[in-house]
Amino acid sequence: MRHLLVLLVFGLAALQPAAAVEPWEMLPPTPHPVATQRAGQAAVNGIKIYYRVYGQVPQQGGTPVILLHGGLANADYWGHQVEALAPHHMVVVMDSRGHGRSTRDARAYGYDLMADDVVALMDELNIAKADIVGWSDGGIIGLDLALRHKDRVGKVFAFAANSVTSGVKDGVEKNPTFAAFIERAGHEYRSNSATPNAYEDFVAQISKMWAEQPNWSDAQLQSITSPVWIVDGDHDEAIKREHTEYLAATIPHAGLLILPNTSHFAFLQDPELFNAAMLRFLDGK
Repeated sequence: MRHLLVLLVFGLAALQPAAAVEPWEMLPPTPHPVATQRAGQAAVNGIKIYYRVYGQVPQQGGTPVILLHGGLANADYWGHQVEALAPHHMVVVMDSRGHGRSTRDARAYGYDLMADDVVALMDELNIAKADIVGWSDGGIIGLDLALRHKDRVGKVFAFAANSVTSGVKDGVEKNPTFAAFIERAGHEYRSNSATPNAYEDFVAQISKMWAEQPNWSDAQLQSITSPVWIVDGDHDEAIKREHTEYLAATIPHAGLLILPNTSHFAFLQDPELFNAAMLRFLDGK
């Protein structure tokens, strides 16, 4: 009887639903690269930048859109956004220096340097001006472009960005979702990089940049003239909510948008919502 009771207890437990995983706790798969005939390695700013181009500039004169990924990641993460943008925009994705399939040189990582890489690639592709959609480090690079290359930037959709190091939560790397991303990024680095065995050194050098940069003053942020939306998920593991609100309040005429039930990875967790916001900002629809 005791054995039967034990079996019944375990049987009933097996029928109970597993603890629900909230949407912001999930890390959906990295999208597969969207196929294109226009891809390559551009020799610019002392390195080789991997890029892909989609769509066409509309005949009525639309602005190209450049998608900038987050730290440790690569251009493949933008697959859902490429599919949403390409029917009506020229879209460029790129691997930041040292990330994905792009190379690096001996210079230390820095946001100014990576913003200069974007401008160098724009020159190579004959793009005079572009809108920027950036995630995390990519959002910071977008704001850097708006600060230092004002004539090359239209709108900036800055998702999960920070302007000072204190805007990042302590211990973010211990969050399970973020830790899973770091582990995944390591596998992707080893698959894509020309230096596949250097991931630990790569993370160490990027971490040094994160510890020191960015460090922009109120006056610098107030000098931005590009239309900007500051966007984040309501459960971001990395960026403090009060810092997101500070950015939107300090950059002139900036919009603030908090996406519900999402985290630092909203573009993967709820791409339909993310894309609707992105298109609303870029196209005014």
